[in-house]
Amino acid sequence: MLEGYDPLMEYAVGVDIGGTKINAGLVTPHGDVVHTVSLSTKAGFTKTVDRAFQAIQRLIEEVTAMNAGIQFKGIGVGTAGQIDWKAGSIRSASELIPGYAGTDLKALLQTQFQLPVIVDNDVNVLALTEKYLGSCIGVEDFICLALGTGVGGAIIVEGRLVHGSWGGAGELGHMSVDFKGPTCVCGGKGCLEHYASGTSIARRMQEKLTIHSLPLDNINSREVIERWREGDRLATEVMKETIAALGSAIASFIHIFNPKVIVIGGGVAEAGELLFEGIRREVATRTMPSMLEGVRIEAAYRGNSCGMIGAALQIWEYGVPSLSSSNEGFI
Repeated sequence: MLEGYDPLMEYAVGVDIGGTKINAGLVTPHGDVVHTVSLSTKAGFTKTVDRAFQAIQRLIEEVTAMNAGIQFKGIGVGTAGQIDWKAGSIRSASELIPGYAGTDLKALLQTQFQLPVIVDNDVNVLALTEKYLGSCIGVEDFICLALGTGVGGAIIVEGRLVHGSWGGAGELGHMSVDFKGPTCVCGGKGCLEHYASGTSIARRMQEKLTIHSLPLDNINSREVIERWREGDRLATEVMKETIAALGSAIASFIHIFNPKVIVIGGGVAEAGELLFEGIRREVATRTMPSMLEGVRIEAAYRGNSCGMIGAALQIWEYGVPSLSSSNEGFI
């Protein structure tokens, strides 16, 4: 018997697709996770959509073996990459998931499982977790920033995610914080991602160590942050740059969107209160007092299931589409 299973409850399958792992879970409309399956993505060796099929199939088989009569309301997916939200397809993806761009994920999943499917960007679905379980319960206007390998974002205005013309809204990591800055991987100059991602923090620290003829030791962002906490001069320089870039970007977000909360998550945010105190100070120096009043800058909801939960919550957030419809029909 499934622990916590209620035959009167609706259930959705939530799927979190990343470059390393695919997590699938049976989720309630309250965000409770009843059962999970996790598989390695095997990016570059196996088609990512095939691994998603396997994760979902295993979840369904395990759940129905424990409760044969269980009904699935639909499948919600949060995935890395830029998503054509209306079509539920992968418009663009990084080299972390080779061959993923162009995948008609929604259509393939619907055909395979004969269930309604909704697909969105991984940070957008994390914003739904914040909306219902995290710092933004009852908040109509907020911004999410995810500081990880890159910098992702999500924008919520009047309680609704902003998707833009095809789903690409919220690429906050590619807002320029220095129009004369170095060229970013996106082709722009001085992007926030160039300063605030875990990758960029490690890279800039390596550059400083090289200049000073100090050992690199394959340093990563976690170690940079630890050295910063210990008062290391070079790590402090790197993190001051990171905080200045974040402060500049967040001040602009506040001026543009007038949010109530700025939520910051991802691996870099695990630096904790030392980082958040610095960001709050920097934002205060760059934001009009009238706009800053009442704005909270908070840490994101924690837990490995956040993406999977937010993915599933799409099924109740937008309503269940017909199997033949695009995402466009249920917003």
